[in-house]
Amino acid sequence: MSILLGLVFTASLVKTDGQNLRIAVAANAQFVTDSLKKAFQKGHPGKIELIVSSSGKLTAQIEHGAPYDIFMSADMLYAKTIFNAGNALTKPKVYAAGKLVLWTTKDLPVTGLDALKNPAIKSIAVASPKTAPYGVAAITALKKAGIYASIKNKIVFGESISQVNQYQLSGATDVAFTALSIVQSPELRHKGKWTEISSNLYEPIDQGVIILKHAGNANSDQLKQAKDFYQFLFSAQGKAIFTYFGYNVK
Repeated sequence: MSILLGLVFTASLVKTDGQNLRIAVAANAQFVTDSLKKAFQKGHPGKIELIVSSSGKLTAQIEHGAPYDIFMSADMLYAKTIFNAGNALTKPKVYAAGKLVLWTTKDLPVTGLDALKNPAIKSIAVASPKTAPYGVAAITALKKAGIYASIKNKIVFGESISQVNQYQLSGATDVAFTALSIVQSPELRHKGKWTEISSNLYEPIDQGVIILKHAGNANSDQLKQAKDFYQFLFSAQGKAIFTYFGYNVK
């Protein structure tokens, strides 16, 4: 009951004056969506608010009435869950495919997963697989590489990629599994070193977007803005921005 109340309370804190387009964004896509937002607003005046968290937490908030207009998930599963529950106006569509990296801001080797067995690496930040698709990818990669059992005691779970990044930047952990889009962002591009994890070690991270039912309940201008932003994600300019941040796009 306390969890439910917390979700409802979180949703109630969001303004519902109909003035902002509210986009719920999976944490891995925080920086790229901020860039998309700035590019979009050059031709589309209007306020846009980004709500950043893990895909699982955002899904729970949407299911309990959070007034968001668009949901950019870190996978297709959470987007499909919302659509199947009747809370979306559009079917889930892949906007980009993410990539997993191993990252450190310390003077430690991150040449590959075997480096995690090094005694000098004592803590590994991973987003919780219960709420974050990149956490699922990280654990899957460790198991397929055959080293999960030997390093599992080093793992420190974060609620989302954002929290994992905070652990790493603060020095609380030695290395972290994060998204390529994070280390490719202008904010973090020159902080630390990273290596990309082979895509053969985890399932493709196809990320899905939907226009939420709340957008249809708002005024017509807000619904049009939601549709325009949705279409912008798949435009040549939108795809170029995703590519810059390290995503694969079709």
